[in-house]
Amino acid sequence: MANAQIPDGGTFLDTFKQSFTTVPIDAENANAISTTEFLEAAESLTAIFEILGSLAFSPVKKDMMGNVEKIRKRQLAAPLESQNLQDLVRNELKTKSHTATEGLVWLVRGLEFTCKALSHNLANHSDELADSFRGAYTTTLKPHHSFLVKPIFSAAMSACPYRKDFYVKLGSDDEKVQKELREYLAALDKIVAILNAFLETKEAKW
Repeated sequence: MANAQIPDGGTFLDTFKQSFTTVPIDAENANAISTTEFLEAAESLTAIFEILGSLAFSPVKKDMMGNVEKIRKRQLAAPLESQNLQDLVRNELKTKSHTATEGLVWLVRGLEFTCKALSHNLANHSDELADSFRGAYTTTLKPHHSFLVKPIFSAAMSACPYRKDFYVKLGSDDEKVQKELREYLAALDKIVAILNAFLETKEAKW
C-alpha cells in the first residue's frame, strides 16, 4: 500500500481501498457502523505507518491488522449477525465469547491514537510528528499498555520522520493534502466517538 502510485494531482488518501469518509453509518439505527467498510478503512489506514517510514512502526501496524482479523473472523463465521459492528459485538457476547469484541476495543484505541496524533499535527504547524504521536500515545494507548509494550511504542514515536518529509510523501499539493487529511480525520474521529460510546455501554461488556 505504501508503494501505491499517487494519481496525478491526487493525494495518498486516493490510494486507499476504503476511506472513513464513506463508511456507512445508519443514523436511524443508533449510528450502526457497517462492518465490511469499516474493516477495509482500518486496513487502508495502516499504510500511513509505512509512510512514516520506520520499522519501529511495524508492531503498531501488526497490532491493528491483528485486531482487524479477529473482527473479520467473527464476521465470516456469523455474517447475518455481523452486518454492523454493534450487532457483531452484541451477538458475539451472547455466545460467551469476546475475541472479536476485545479486538474492536483495541482497534478503536489504535485508530484513536492515530487520529489524535495526525489531527494535532495538522492543527499545530510548528510541532514535529514525534511530539504529536507521543502526546496522542499518552492519552490513548499508554494507559492500557504493559511495561513490556510501552518501550516498543516509545521507539516508534521517536522514529517519526520530520513533518516536512512526511507531508510531501502524501501528495505534491500541500494545501489539498491538508484539506483531504482534515476531512478524513474528522470522519474517523466521528466513528471513533460512536464506537467508544457504544463500547462503554453494558451491552458491550464481557
